[in-house]
Amino acid sequence: MTPSEIAHFMASLFQRWPDKVRMLDPGAGIGSLSEAFAASFLKKARVGSQLEISAYEIEPILAGHLREHLFAIESVAGKHGGFIRTELHQRDFIEEATFASQFPGARYTHVILNPPYKKISNSSEYRTLLRHIGVETVNLYAAFLALSVALTENEGEIVAIIPRSFCNGMYFRQFRAWLLERVAISHIHVFDSRNKAFSDDSVLQENIIIRLEKGVTQGHVIISTSNDASFSDYKERSVPFSEIVHPADHEQYIHIPTHAVAGGGSLFACSLADLGLQVSTGPVVDFRVKAHTRANPTDGSVPLLYAHHFAKGVFNWPREHKKPNAILVNDETRKWLMPRGWYAVTKRFSSKEERRRLVSFVLDPTKLNADFYGFENHLNIIHSGKQGIDPDMARGISVFLNSTIVDLHFRNFSGHTQVNATDLRTMRYPSKEVLKALGKWSGVRETSDQTDIDLKIEEFHDY
Repeated sequence: MTPSEIAHFMASLFQRWPDKVRMLDPGAGIGSLSEAFAASFLKKARVGSQLEISAYEIEPILAGHLREHLFAIESVAGKHGGFIRTELHQRDFIEEATFASQFPGARYTHVILNPPYKKISNSSEYRTLLRHIGVETVNLYAAFLALSVALTENEGEIVAIIPRSFCNGMYFRQFRAWLLERVAISHIHVFDSRNKAFSDDSVLQENIIIRLEKGVTQGHVIISTSNDASFSDYKERSVPFSEIVHPADHEQYIHIPTHAVAGGGSLFACSLADLGLQVSTGPVVDFRVKAHTRANPTDGSVPLLYAHHFAKGVFNWPREHKKPNAILVNDETRKWLMPRGWYAVTKRFSSKEERRRLVSFVLDPTKLNADFYGFENHLNIIHSGKQGIDPDMARGISVFLNSTIVDLHFRNFSGHTQVNATDLRTMRYPSKEVLKALGKWSGVRETSDQTDIDLKIEEFHDY
């Protein structure tokens, strides 16, 4: 359920209060958002204005509580001289909204929502229904948001609290294009600490509050932050939309620049493709090749590498662990192995509050004498045509990815604790010359702490 403080903050973001307000609350739960919206209406709308609330909730127990809250909203309005009429719909919102959106008629002036979060399978009837209105998405929350937009009249406002996953990644590419064609983003709020804002957050990504306006010209975007749901340390700033969606980005990734990142210059000049490099998720899914894995190296086996083999920046293989250390080389496994060489490796997952999202390592073949390596699926591997890369390039890329400035750039770009190969493919990197210079510097040092790395990176800000 939406905490009361968050519900009232969301309701406070609405700017327009016409004489007749038609508000939609899809997936209304017990009515926290409707109640907060009604309070804002009574406070901000002109005397004599009318509010109609349409609340959808299909879960019977929640709908019972919602009915009581909607009745209470009408009663409170009557005592304060306001006119509020509510209607509870115990019907499937996606089914009803996809049908309604195909016909002209009354549209909502306001939508406030905290939609359900659940994947939609390819075979789901929802996918078919959504395609009828041109929406392609993989999660219920995006479906609810899209249908809310479809049912909103021009100049109407939508305020939603949703996961940040739609902002980047290939799975939401079509959804982003559909959304940005129809709405302007006017405000995005981010909580600095997820576990303090949401006590039941088991999703490995941030939730954001976003305000959208339908059919209006895109302008600057307010980016606000608070540590938690108390909003006691609320801060905001206005940024150009070009900082949110870069004009040349065909993927239309939505950046949320909550972390002030100064400079950078030509540190972000090239793509991996420009450098002649590729990135892949580790190809070995261990449970699928379990019969071919070994706890320790044996004749006919090669190293099977996990993130724990690179713990705390120190390569340690073989290592006593519940996971295997080796994989047999045979006709079944050979296609999943990569040849001996230098590679830059990153972890795909970090814990929610870990200091850095990006954690990179170098695989040095002089420390691992084998013809092939198995990289487990929780690693990302930077390579060249599935072969090793230049040693200085491998070291330089790892230095770059382990810098604070790059980590902050990544946090502005992604709310996931997961670092996907697609994210690394989309990122920008220094030129080959800069990366090799960083690699040569790293190659003559036994260790480098965060301060050493950041000071070295600063030398190349305007290289």
